Amino acid sequence: MRLTHRDTIPEKLRGAIIALGNFDGFHLGHQQVVAEAVQWARAEGRPAIVATFDPHPVRHFAPHVPPFRLTMLDQREELFAAAGADAMLVFTFDDELAAMEAQDFVAKLLADHLGAAGVVTGEDFTFGKARGGNVDVLREVGATCGVEARQVGPVMEAGQVVSSSRIRDALKAGECEVATRLLTRPFAIRGTVIDGDKRGREIGYPTANMEFGHYLRPRFGIYAVTGRILATGQELQGAANVGVRPMFDPPKELLEPYFFDFAGDLYGQEIEVALHHFLRPEVKFGSLDALVAQMEKDCEEARNLLSARPQ
Repeated sequence: MRLTHRDTIPEKLRGAIIALGNFDGFHLGHQQVVAEAVQWARAEGRPAIVATFDPHPVRHFAPHVPPFRLTMLDQREELFAAAGADAMLVFTFDDELAAMEAQDFVAKLLADHLGAAGVVTGEDFTFGKARGGNVDVLREVGATCGVEARQVGPVMEAGQVVSSSRIRDALKAGECEVATRLLTRPFAIRGTVIDGDKRGREIGYPTANMEFGHYLRPRFGIYAVTGRILATGQELQGAANVGVRPMFDPPKELLEPYFFDFAGDLYGQEIEVALHHFLRPEVKFGSLDALVAQMEKDCEEARNLLSARPQ
């Protein structure tokens, strides 16, 4: 079930324990916050809700910043449900929510409107006008209106804190394996396959073209990927170009996966493409023949890498 913070909360979801955060990427640290909320809810026989913000507050205050999302709402909803949430609550971040004082966020929104019995956040979570609220405010104001607050400390990996920023940096460096460890799954872009200029088909490598939308742009280059057709669940393996296709004009940012041993029609279908291994940067070749020869090598490398994955 998906709700927004302005919806009337169904009676069966009142008295919930709410995991509260942005949760973009739903990485190891986020998973700990949600696990704490779900365990608490189950122990007291309460519903568990995971709350997220969309659009991201950064997008509201600084609309000019480049795209940086690691997950879209549909992906988060599936991940939250798999982690045990009974519902996803979306705080629609707009001028009204940005102007809400921290005390009102707790007393009027969390307690009165949502009917929360408890809230779990990471210890660095901030909220309210000018980020005036933190875990101490949450605990102090919550104590006056029946909302118990708990916090979860940072999760460490390889001596560093797991964070969405660290994952974004890894992806921008082409370090898929680092991102996969921190996310506990590969970074995946979900979207609808659009019509392209058929260049891939002409050279024997038909691709399923997708736009990046609000997703972070990972390092441009060639990747070993897997794909999933959402309507059928069919899993595919392939190689993908991520970038602007320097061999072709005009330059256009696209994700272009070529799926091995697949001859179906994907136009208009929603697929999710996961980036497993960075193979090489984008290169402008001297001829189409040179490009095709390299693509053959890329596909062979991608097949080998993907076949070595644990099943």
